[in-house]
Parts: sequence; C-alpha cells; structure tokens
Amino acid sequence: MSDDDYIHDEATGEWRPASEMATTASARTQVRDAAGNVLADGDSVSLIKDLKVKGAGQTLKQGTVIRSIRLTDNPEEIDCRHESIKGLVLRTEFVRKRG
Repeated sequence: MSDDDYIHDEATGEWRPASEMATTASARTQVRDAAGNVLADGDSVSLIKDLKVKGAGQTLKQGTVIRSIRLTDNPEEIDCRHESIKGLVLRTEFVRKRG
C-alpha cells in the first residue's frame, strides 16, 4: 500500500492512512487466553476448570488438552475439536495456552 491510500475508520469516523489501519486492525484482533498469553491457529490449550458441554451431555474436566485450535471472528471464542465432541467452541477465559 502506498501513502496515498486512505481507509474510512468507522469507529472514529475519520479517514486514516491504510498502513496505519492495517497495524491497528492486527493489534485489535489478538486473542488471549485466561492468563493473557496470545493464542494463534494451531496452538494447544488446556482447560482451567470443568465445563459442561451443552447438547453433548458430558463434562470436559479441568486439565483436558485441546490440540490444533482455530481462531474465530470473535476474539473471546476459539473453535476446536475433541475426540468425543465435534464442532466445539470454547470461550478463551476458560483455557490456558500449553508450552
């Protein structure tokens, strides 16, 4: 992008340089776990408390490891798989990134 490109920032109602908006957007979309660690696609996380899974009739226990997470449009939720539950979405406040 060149310095001549501008994008309308709907949050502030101002026209801002595209390079500035790209930096701001990436900073806003950081997804953090319960401990404040930044999460990325493919990370492994563990649960910090027991969670009852609606519709599955089962409880995921504290310490359960979830591998290969995927980030969603919502920075407070992650999409993941568990061997017994498909289409699992977890809130980031209940997980911690594993080493």
